[in-house]
Amino acid sequence: MANTWWELKILCEPDLEDSIFWRLEDFGCRGTATETKGNSFFVKAYLPKFQAQLLDLAALSLRLRQDALCVGLSSPALHWHLIDEEDWSSSWKQYWQPQEVGDRFLINPAWLPLPESLERLVIRLDPGVAFGTGTHATTQLCLESLEMRLSQVPQSFVDKGEKPEHLVIADIGCGSGILSIGAVLLGAEKVYAIDTDPLAVQSTCSNRALNDINPERLVATEGSVNILPKLINKPVDGIVCNILADVIIELVPEMSAIAKPTTWAIFSGILLEQSKAVADALEQNGWVVATLWKRKEWCCLNARRS
Repeated sequence: MANTWWELKILCEPDLEDSIFWRLEDFGCRGTATETKGNSFFVKAYLPKFQAQLLDLAALSLRLRQDALCVGLSSPALHWHLIDEEDWSSSWKQYWQPQEVGDRFLINPAWLPLPESLERLVIRLDPGVAFGTGTHATTQLCLESLEMRLSQVPQSFVDKGEKPEHLVIADIGCGSGILSIGAVLLGAEKVYAIDTDPLAVQSTCSNRALNDINPERLVATEGSVNILPKLINKPVDGIVCNILADVIIELVPEMSAIAKPTTWAIFSGILLEQSKAVADALEQNGWVVATLWKRKEWCCLNARRS
C-alpha cells in the first residue's frame, strides 16, 4: 500500500459536483469527501502518489475547467499537495455522517455509534481506499434497485416453489462491498463479490466482518468476470455492477455467460449521455432494459434476460 497520497482540494459550484465526481473516479481517486462552503462545494479526493505525476494533475485541472466551460459555469479551483497515509486515512472521515438510502437502508460509518432506533437495515462501513461510501448517486441508485428487486418474490421463483432468499448474486466491481452487504441484508443467500483491485477486495472483507456476515455467504475474490465460472456451479440469479460505462460495455458478453433466462441485472456508474451505448450493448447480448432510473447526471439500468 502506498505510504504517500495526493490530496486534491476542489472548490466548485454545486452544479458541477456530479461531473467532478465522475472525473475523479475516472482519474483513479480512491476516497472522496464533500462539504458545503457558503454557496460553493468543497471536494476532497485522494490518490496514491505513484498513480499520478504533476503533469497528470495539471491535465485533470484542465479537464475540470473545460467541463465547467461547456455548461457555462465558473471554473473550479483545484489545488493539490502530498500527505502521509495516516493523515489521509482520517482527514476525510470527519465529513461523513450516517445517511439513509432508499426506504430501508442506513449507511453508518464504522467509527460512529449505531443509532438508537434500528428501523432500517444498517450497513456499517469503513470504505478505506475503496470506492463506495453510499454518498454517490450511482451507489444509491444501485441500493434502491436492489431494494426493489429483493423486496418482492419474483414470479419465476413462485412458479418453481423457491424462496427469494435462495438468490445467488454476483457483485462485479465490488469496491467497498456496500452492494454485496446490502444484498445479504435484504435476504440474498449468497453473493460473489469480485474486483480487479486487491485493496477493494480487502475493504470488502473488512466490511463483511464489520457487519457480522459469514464469509461463506459473501465470497470476495480478486479478479474480473472471467473468474466467476470457477467460483459458481450454476448461473447466478442477479448481477449488480457499479463501474464505468465503457467497462460495462466491454464485460457484457462475459456477464451474459453467467446468466440464465430469468437472471436480472443492475448496471450503474453510467452518465445519462452514455446510457444509450450501454443499453445497445446489453440488447445486442440478449438483455432487455426494463427501466432507467436517473439522479442528476447519473443513471442506473435495470435489465433482465430476454
